[in-house]
Parts: sequence; C-alpha cells; structure tokens
Amino acid sequence: MKIIDELIAREGEYSDHPSDKGGPTRWGITEAVARANGYAGAMRDLPRAFAEAVYVRRYIEEPGFDKVLPVSPLIAEELIDSGVNMGPALPGPWLQRTLNLLNQQAKTFPDLVVDGQIGPATISALRSVLVSRGRDGELVILRCLNCLQGGRYFEITEKREANEDFFFGWLRTRVGMA
Repeated sequence: MKIIDELIAREGEYSDHPSDKGGPTRWGITEAVARANGYAGAMRDLPRAFAEAVYVRRYIEEPGFDKVLPVSPLIAEELIDSGVNMGPALPGPWLQRTLNLLNQQAKTFPDLVVDGQIGPATISALRSVLVSRGRDGELVILRCLNCLQGGRYFEITEKREANEDFFFGWLRTRVGMA
C-alpha cells in the first residue's frame, strides 16, 4: 500500500533516540505498540510485514480512516500520517471540527458530534463539502488538518523541552501546506 510505504520511508528503519519517549522504534512502530500487538522479539528485528499489518489495523481501519480513502485519498493520507505520528485518536476529531466549520452554519449538513468516530455522518459531511466546494474544499480541509497538527507540535514541544530535538523535522516532513 502506497501510504504505508511512504510512512515507513519517513519513519525510517530503526531508532532509539534518547529524547524520544517512544523508546526503541522500528519502521515507525514503537516498542509499546509492538508489544500491544503481540510482538515479543528485539525491536531491531521487528519484521516490516508486522509493521505494515499494525499500520493497517491500528492507524487505518480502527480509527475509520479507511472510509475516507475512497472519498479523498489525500485527506485520508493526512489523517493516517498524523495518527501514526501523534496517535490515532487526534485526527478524527480534527476532521470533524473542520467539517463543522465548513457547513455554513449547519445549512449544508448538521453539526457533527466531535467524537473521533468516522462513521456515515462524517463521511456524508465530507462528501458534502467536497461536492459543494470542489478541489478548494479538499485543499482547505488539508490546510486545516495541517494547522491543527502544527499547533499540536508547538504544544507538546513547549511542554517537553526534549521534543525540541524533533520539532524542526516534524514541521519539515509532517506539516505541509497543500
């Protein structure tokens, strides 16, 4: 899957940076995530196929981003990438908040419950924005998601000085202004 190949390319093969709270990481999968998904071996030996399966299950299917893929691959890729880097619980609410702000005071669709559950209402709202706003709607949604992601990097870096080791790279590789 293209998105997984791109994620793994950004994440790299193996890392154990002293400032990274995630500890030993291979293919972008932290030790805690690997253990929670049944991997018991050395992190340096984590198979790429195992990492790919975790990405599909934990970062694409469980948060519902697979439902976004056929509607807007670009938005889905942004949600997935943000979920991998920041945890899968954040991007869903970001999308819902963004859609609520684009519904023209609930004239095009009712406000969504911001619960992170990507279900029929969220997908219907996304389709509505994309139909009514076209390519510009997709562009604005991507910019909103990137703004929220960038703001989160500011927050976590201001709260934890060690994150300064990663701040530049996060903004360089993760926050794009589509």
